[in-house]
Amino acid sequence: MSPRTVARKPRWLVMPRQGGEDYNRMKRLLRTASLHTVCESANCPNRGECFASGTATFLLMGHTCTRHCTFCNIPGGRVSALDRGEPRRVAETVRHLGLGFAVVTSVTRDDLPDGGAAHIAATIREIRRLNPGCGVEVLIPDLRGDPVALETIFTAAPEVLNHNLETVPRLYPAMRPQARYLTSLQVLRRARQWSDAEDHAMTVKTGIMVGVGETRDEVVQVLRDAVEHGVEVMTIGQYLQPTATHHPVARYVEPAEFTELAAIGRELGLAWVEAGPMVRSSYHAREQSEALGGS
Repeated sequence: MSPRTVARKPRWLVMPRQGGEDYNRMKRLLRTASLHTVCESANCPNRGECFASGTATFLLMGHTCTRHCTFCNIPGGRVSALDRGEPRRVAETVRHLGLGFAVVTSVTRDDLPDGGAAHIAATIREIRRLNPGCGVEVLIPDLRGDPVALETIFTAAPEVLNHNLETVPRLYPAMRPQARYLTSLQVLRRARQWSDAEDHAMTVKTGIMVGVGETRDEVVQVLRDAVEHGVEVMTIGQYLQPTATHHPVARYVEPAEFTELAAIGRELGLAWVEAGPMVRSSYHAREQSEALGGS
């Protein structure tokens, strides 16, 4: 079957309906604070569940990216100047929601000398300042592998440092044309090395999508690469094509295959594998951190 004639979504991929008082309250709060979330920008299938439970993944530095990944619903194009008040507004919203664990990500900003590292680090510190004891997971871009920019974020000491590999290396030219698989692996290795050198229990995490044309052997090799580069937590989820112009879905992976991949990942040495059709980068982030001894 051609990827462009892939069958209708199976029953296990039916998204729950969104809405309700708690869901709408979260949307109003985010609009009032002039904040973006990857839940909305990336059209996450779990945003109904997360918004209704009072959680969200904050998206820093605008909602336009300097890259043009063909799987992502966040548009690429002209970006805006950094909003210096954003770190504080994120921290205030975390306080308003009473979160004990906050998840923050960002668009890629190749236009900035440090890729936005200082802005991300400032947000981590501001969350901690206004919310003592709050844990933080930060999902970062590759920052072009710049060790100084990466250390800027590491020294803010998030409980979890996440950087997604996204897919198997063979598909990078089609899906991540401005990224390099080896650069992403080095980001993860540097995070592990920094954590070990500083004796700081920073969990290193990554994630991939399946159903984009990869083979099983390629996925298993990515799991091996992740372990070899210091990754402890990995997410594996079904790719869902945002629009007709995005990278096509090659197939819908059955739940049993996700269970098998999770078992393989654990056998290879991963401490936690979150795998399933609806799994996304920050899904159950707090539960993962708590299980591994974080905040």
